[in-house]
Amino acid sequence: MARPREFDEAAVLDAAVACFWERGYAAASVRDLAGEMGIAGASLYNAFGDKRALFRRALETYVEQGFAARIVRLAELPPRAAIETFFAEAVEKSLADPAQRGCMLINAAAEIPADDPELQGAAADVLREIEGYFRDRAAAGQAEGSISTRYAAADIARLLLTSLIGVRILARSRPEPELLRGAVRAAFGVFDAPLQPETTP
Repeated sequence: MARPREFDEAAVLDAAVACFWERGYAAASVRDLAGEMGIAGASLYNAFGDKRALFRRALETYVEQGFAARIVRLAELPPRAAIETFFAEAVEKSLADPAQRGCMLINAAAEIPADDPELQGAAADVLREIEGYFRDRAAAGQAEGSISTRYAAADIARLLLTSLIGVRILARSRPEPELLRGAVRAAFGVFDAPLQPETTP
């Protein structure tokens, strides 16, 4: 009969998130992880499998506590306000982090080598979910008239995803409020872009 686990799984996963987020996937050794998690290496392997499997669990935990939780909080806001608040929270989170760690998801997407399609795919899937959220909110905003229809909702979502990634990466080396907020304001200009005038033959 399997022995019950002698640790709080949620707590040790939070510790794994902190370790991967601080050190990065490649630099975080199993010894580092076990030490931060407060468990033996054998317990880590028994509970979570190898380092790759643990990273996937840690990434899922990070996304659930960050992106997924934010979507729930913003569900009652009008579409445009939801997007604006999403970015405001992302910028403030970057500015409030003295360690300048950036975003664990975006860091992973940039760090994971091309010869590791499993982990690359895990990060890419979440980025697609974020893009899908932006596309849904942009389409809803266009339908209610708060977002210009000059650009397709899909293109607005691509711009917003690119802006989010850029802001979170930039914040790691230049966590300057006006730099980050100014970049976001410029991206939001697409919301009010005038319709292209009809041309006469």
